[in-house]
Amino acid sequence: MKLFQQMLVAGASLSLITPLAAQASDVVNIEEMNSYARSQTKSSRLDSNTFINEVSEDIANLKGRVDSLEVRQNNFEAGGFSDTTTLDGKVVFTTGALSYDGSGSDTVSNEAALFQYMWQGNLNTSFTGDDNLYVRLKTGNAGSWTKDKDHGTYLSSAKGNSNVIKVDKIWYQFPVGEKNTVFVGPMIENYYMHGTTPSIYKPVLKAFTLGGNGAAYGASTSQGAGWIYKADNGFAISSNFTSKSMGTKKVYDTATDADGNEITLSTYSYANTGILTDETQTAWATQVGLTKDQYAISAIVNQKSAGWGDSYFSTARGDDRNSDDSTNIGLRAWWRPSETGTAIPEVSFGYDTSSLDGYDDDDTTNAYFVGLTWKDTFNADDRIGVAFGQPQQNEGEDEDAFMWEAYYGFKVNDSVTVTPAIFGASNANGTDGEDYTGAVIETQFKF
Repeated sequence: MKLFQQMLVAGASLSLITPLAAQASDVVNIEEMNSYARSQTKSSRLDSNTFINEVSEDIANLKGRVDSLEVRQNNFEAGGFSDTTTLDGKVVFTTGALSYDGSGSDTVSNEAALFQYMWQGNLNTSFTGDDNLYVRLKTGNAGSWTKDKDHGTYLSSAKGNSNVIKVDKIWYQFPVGEKNTVFVGPMIENYYMHGTTPSIYKPVLKAFTLGGNGAAYGASTSQGAGWIYKADNGFAISSNFTSKSMGTKKVYDTATDADGNEITLSTYSYANTGILTDETQTAWATQVGLTKDQYAISAIVNQKSAGWGDSYFSTARGDDRNSDDSTNIGLRAWWRPSETGTAIPEVSFGYDTSSLDGYDDDDTTNAYFVGLTWKDTFNADDRIGVAFGQPQQNEGEDEDAFMWEAYYGFKVNDSVTVTPAIFGASNANGTDGEDYTGAVIETQFKF
């Protein structure tokens, strides 16, 4: 073979042998790498098992702590103390002052500026998912004119427990069928057991709650029970009672002594005689109403016995029941626009009339209330409120009494609301020239 041909054959042979040699080398290298990897894996496993054995006790302790934290989180989630109990509440700071014109025994208590608080906690517990045990705890340091019932200056936020937390309300409610609810409790008020909300106005003065907190809707915390029926179309009927001991009660009477002198006042002392007796003050209220998305109307008849009186929205004469029974009728209505943030307000209206059983028309008293609310006017969730009305008064004996309030409430955030307000009255207690003007700033913290 010629030299040239030999060189070609040699080159071709090398080109075939070189890849094979490279592949063989790669095989050797791969095998060495696999061997190294196996040795490292084995070593890692050994190291890992040494490590696990060392920290296994610490891991177990850590897991126990995590489990304990999860249990605590579940117990306290959403304010709950247990799976069936929740707590929510609020604190209200109030600062304000009152200017009063009047004299004599009707003078309103201390006009001085003040700074006070109220704390409230609401506990709700369900045992079946449809029932509810409600307990309200409350305290505060309110005093002076902010708790004066006789002149209408009592604030809705006021509570004077001398800084001692007490049970303020407690009752149990449960369903009977799909449309009935039954209430029973040792500390409850009538209006918690009504089927139709009488007013949607949110007041600063307690006198303006419930569309006028007077003869028809006025109540007192005491023992009671009630029932509500609600139909699917918004119709509701309810009936309930509360009873409280008369204690020591002054009762007006007429008699003549041996000298011909007239005796006009006697004092009788009553023990706690239970519920629904002649010696116990009882308020039995029956309400019918209809509620729709934008409005509601209702009527109530409240039979009150043994001199039950209500002074938040009444003059002294309007509140005077002596030891007698009374029939109190209240009409309520409210309406709200389909959209907020407009010039059209929500409107709440109330009218009460009261008569003493067995007396003539001269002893009939009446009252009216109007409440207006504008929402989302300047900012989201803000509220402008204006209310006015005539407290329960005797038209034949009282001077024309008139009360009013105005406020602007705005939210700082979801939990804090600030509400500056002004309020006043003329002939506040049915007495000519008994006038007052007040101003407060209330800050509410919800939690």
